[in-house]
Amino acid sequence: MPEPTKKDEMPNGQPEDSNGAPPLPEICLEVSPPPDDDATATSSSPTGQTEDASTPKKLSIELPNDSVSVPAMGRKDSVWSLGEGQPPEDLDKPIDTPPLSILLIEKPQSATVAVGGDITFIAKVEAKDLLRKPTIKWFKGKWMDLASKTGKHLQLKETFERQTKVHTFEMHIIKAKENYAGNYRCEVTYKDKFDSCSFDLEVKEAGGSQNIDIRSAFKRSSEGQEDAGELDFSALLKHREHKQQDDGPDVDVWEILKKARPDEYEKIAFMYGITDLRGLLRRMKKIPKEEKKSEAFAKKLDPAYQVDKGGKIRLVVDLADPTVDLKWYKNGQEIRPSPKYIFEHKGTQRIMVINNCSLNDDAAYSVAAGDEKCTTELFVKELPVKIVKNLEAVKTTVNERIELECEVSEEGAPVKWMKNGVEVPTGVRSRYRVKSDGAKHYLVIDDASRDDTGTYSLMASGGTTEAHVQVDLKPLKVHQDLQDVTVLLGQPIKLHCEISPGNVPGRWYRNGQLIQPNDRINILHRNRNHRLEIETSSLHDAGDYTFVPEGYSQSLSAKLHIIGIQAVCEKKNKKKTRFFFFLISIPNFLFMVYSTDPPRVHLESLNFPDNTVTIVAGNKLRLEIPISGEPAPRVVWMKGERVILESGNRVRAETYGDQTSLTIDVTEREDTGNYKIVLQNEAGEATASIKIKVVDIPDPPEAPLVPVVGGDWCSMTWEPPKYDGGSPILGYFIERKKKQSSRWMRLNFDLIKETLFEPKKMIEGVPYEVRVFAVNAIGVSKPSEPSKAFTPLAVTSEPTMLVVDDVTDTTVTVKWRPPETIGAAGLDGYLIEYCVEGTNDWVVSNKEMTEKTRYTIPGLTPGCKILVRVKAVNAAGESAPRTLQHSVLVKEVIEPPKIRVPRHLKQTYTRRVGETVNLVVPFMGKPRPKVTWLKEGQPIEQSHVNIRNTDCDSIIFIRKAERSHSGKYEMTVQVENHMDTAVIDIQIVDLPGPPQSVTIEDVWGGNVALAWTPPKDNGNAPITGYTIQKADKKTMEWYTCIEHYHRNCITITELVVGNEYFFRIFAENMCGLSESVTQTKKSALIMKEGLQVKTHEFEDHDFKEAPKFTQPLINTFAIAGYNTTLNCSVRANPRPKVIWMKNKIAISDDPRYRMFSNQGVCTLEIRKPSPYDGGMYTCKAFNDLGEAQVDCKLEVKGGFTFYELMQRGVPLHLIDQFMNETKIMEQEK
Repeated sequence: MPEPTKKDEMPNGQPEDSNGAPPLPEICLEVSPPPDDDATATSSSPTGQTEDASTPKKLSIELPNDSVSVPAMGRKDSVWSLGEGQPPEDLDKPIDTPPLSILLIEKPQSATVAVGGDITFIAKVEAKDLLRKPTIKWFKGKWMDLASKTGKHLQLKETFERQTKVHTFEMHIIKAKENYAGNYRCEVTYKDKFDSCSFDLEVKEAGGSQNIDIRSAFKRSSEGQEDAGELDFSALLKHREHKQQDDGPDVDVWEILKKARPDEYEKIAFMYGITDLRGLLRRMKKIPKEEKKSEAFAKKLDPAYQVDKGGKIRLVVDLADPTVDLKWYKNGQEIRPSPKYIFEHKGTQRIMVINNCSLNDDAAYSVAAGDEKCTTELFVKELPVKIVKNLEAVKTTVNERIELECEVSEEGAPVKWMKNGVEVPTGVRSRYRVKSDGAKHYLVIDDASRDDTGTYSLMASGGTTEAHVQVDLKPLKVHQDLQDVTVLLGQPIKLHCEISPGNVPGRWYRNGQLIQPNDRINILHRNRNHRLEIETSSLHDAGDYTFVPEGYSQSLSAKLHIIGIQAVCEKKNKKKTRFFFFLISIPNFLFMVYSTDPPRVHLESLNFPDNTVTIVAGNKLRLEIPISGEPAPRVVWMKGERVILESGNRVRAETYGDQTSLTIDVTEREDTGNYKIVLQNEAGEATASIKIKVVDIPDPPEAPLVPVVGGDWCSMTWEPPKYDGGSPILGYFIERKKKQSSRWMRLNFDLIKETLFEPKKMIEGVPYEVRVFAVNAIGVSKPSEPSKAFTPLAVTSEPTMLVVDDVTDTTVTVKWRPPETIGAAGLDGYLIEYCVEGTNDWVVSNKEMTEKTRYTIPGLTPGCKILVRVKAVNAAGESAPRTLQHSVLVKEVIEPPKIRVPRHLKQTYTRRVGETVNLVVPFMGKPRPKVTWLKEGQPIEQSHVNIRNTDCDSIIFIRKAERSHSGKYEMTVQVENHMDTAVIDIQIVDLPGPPQSVTIEDVWGGNVALAWTPPKDNGNAPITGYTIQKADKKTMEWYTCIEHYHRNCITITELVVGNEYFFRIFAENMCGLSESVTQTKKSALIMKEGLQVKTHEFEDHDFKEAPKFTQPLINTFAIAGYNTTLNCSVRANPRPKVIWMKNKIAISDDPRYRMFSNQGVCTLEIRKPSPYDGGMYTCKAFNDLGEAQVDCKLEVKGGFTFYELMQRGVPLHLIDQFMNETKIMEQEK
């Protein structure tokens, strides 16, 4: 299902509530009448919103500066949500208005391809409004990223057309296989925009060549249709079922078209009535071409090889002609033998070994044998570079040297240094130096500054490590503080302080106003000394002087007083009046008189309770406070120790006339605090305080925690925000999204008072994230950081079919079947617990989980009764236990012994001298049976034959067999008074000796009659024949006359008259010809004509006989899914006709059966049998002289259930037949 687009969510990417939210968009709904039956709502979509399976509704939303029509589904509670499509059951129903894509202008469409065919999917993105190339990802299913699967069968391509400004993304699937079928998804991302599209690929099997009339299948049923030219399978099936009589001969149009030239295709199509020639040619291309068998290579190189970096790889070819010259090539360059490339010969195999593979060895290799060549590709997989030693956090001060060290698993491996997620520049002019020493890597900062504070990380291909670097200022040390100074009017002023570190600059302030150097004022800074010098003092120079070191919150302060000449006059009313006058160096003087009035702040005009002003953050604040005093007082606004200047940008203080004002253009939460107003004049000083409280939305809470996760729910908790915005927290909103999605869904529309919540209705196995919004009277906070991704997982169902498998005096063995429902969390293992009957103290028997479905509980007390239960465990926890229905008595049960002789040992076991004999004979019995071996009634000597016994089998081993090892071996197993025996006949054979004597019985014409006696030593095997050779006395070169001769006399004919011959004979058995030979002592001279030879008359023997089975069929057990064979042998003359039957029904033209007959041995092969293949099988042979038949019973163990047979498409009549046969067989038992 396509992922939702970004236009479905709010502009700021988060939901808005009614408090302080922008006006809601206009919503226009067009709802078609609902059906009678409401469909059940499907699970949460990737956007996390629910949908209804009813008839689609049309929902259009007019957003500011945008208008997007989005299809939506209605819910029963009339709460509308923006879904991402329709549920699976409505996929075939038309949608009124499809969703508009915001990035994709052309989406890949679903398609079908034949096995072995190629197909391309195309997605296009318009780049007119994009500043850079968008990011595209191709997925198969939900999570498989295809970018890592590119290779021989999958290629990804990107192009850009500058004229049309369109990005084209292509996915090529080459030589498709059946497992490539499924659902695919294309996702496009650009900054905050997102778009996706899903499509299906169907892979069909390519039809093989069959003797069917394809002409009717390629006649168009409708012109212009998409399926025009494709095979009409229904027509083909009808054609097979009802064969029509065709007066003309059958014509194979495929073969005619294959042999014809392309310019003759139309003529042939017209001749045989094929109207869809284009579709026919398209089908011809899908027919796999027969590969020409190689004459030089018996086995070629594989299409591709893969090896780890630093590993070794062997490239092997098998030659049909070992004498042909062979050359190896790498990217077309011939490879010469070297320590890296080693060439080996092994029979007809030619091997090239590549040692210590590196990335340079990732290339195309080929081998040429004569005129033929075969190629392959070698892919060198680079092992991931892992972090061996992590970075360590560093805390230092400015101007110090910082060195970060990290060690990786491979020397010279490429790594990347990052700072706060951005790659660190390492150029010539960069402050950062990167160096490496073997596997160690260093990042050096020689002169650290506060800007170097951040999180530094090192990225390797196999991991990432990071550490935080904190660079603080050096502690400020005051060696000489500023001193208060009193200066006469007109005298120079010098203020001096001494601080360290010495390279720290600073600023000078007078009454909170920055002092700038000019002709009268000079500011000096040398090392640790800071000076402020004023040439001539004036009354305006008096005040509070402050020196603030740059970067530090600490400051140095002092007061400067200017002294003039003061006089006091007494009037008649005895009241004193103060005034000042100043003398200047001119003949006349200026006399100035000031009346005085102490300064005062009039806060009562504000009408704020407790002098507290409350304002919402982001608004502008202006406080105007009346003041009085004579002369006009000097006004200083302060917040804490910080003086508020008149030249401030956002926060400033202004004084004019009889009032002072404090202005904050955009209030922030940091502006909260007590503000102090200081008034000073010659008559005195006044202060007042006012409190400003800035209320704001609260801080986002910390990332929530998810301590408990269920099958479709979880439990989440979080801490309240550290700052509530100056207003109590009213509640919280919760949102949820899938990890790979960008759409958040709100889970509650009513505020949650507690810090605990349980989201529900999640999809098992899908990763989710949750986040929290805090709400106060001002509004909704920003969202918290998402929680760590969690996956809803459910525990499995309880194990099934728990039974007792074995009991001894101290152990109990149980076995069971896996749970019926496992879920997305999988199955990690099982825990086995037991308790003594009558108690409830369950003891865990296995400390570590076992993956097997069979377990033996050890260390039990003999004679006690115990209960056993099994729990399945996965990532979600332990399942409900499965307990045995009855208690188990810990006491071993005697089981009579029984030897299970393997089939190949029921007959004589034959081996040649020098070969190894290794026989395994299984047996049963409890307790462990005692095993004894006898040979011909005598104990076996362990020096000649090795025997090893286990709990369930006995092994007889002869490393190098000799003829003396032949004989009958008797195996006996005994449990107390119970006993079972078995006899195994071992025959060790060798080459026979030569015949004892060879004589020339008669010579006549060109014929010689020979006779001989059998050899004394037949090699412990029957003599199967003789080989007779002749040699002319002159040359004594031996030539074979006849081989595999069975009688002890023979007549050699067609000898040359006048020559004299010797004869010799070899004996032969199953091991081969005898090593020595017996030769005639006398020679046979072939005389000239004139001699008469008496010939004997013989009557021809009648070899005709009726069929007779020399080896019957044997009842057989087969395992479902594994091929099995039934064998028997028949003798008859003339050659009989053999038919096979199952349950007295002849087997014919069934692809699951293959029948062979070779020299009287009849074989029936059943391919991958299933339980319904069991039954009575009959082999029947007949000729003109009679008939014979043999039967056997085949039982198939394992296999599929009735439901599984239905799922695999087995016809119902075959399943019914199998079930009926099974019932009949059970009744016969």
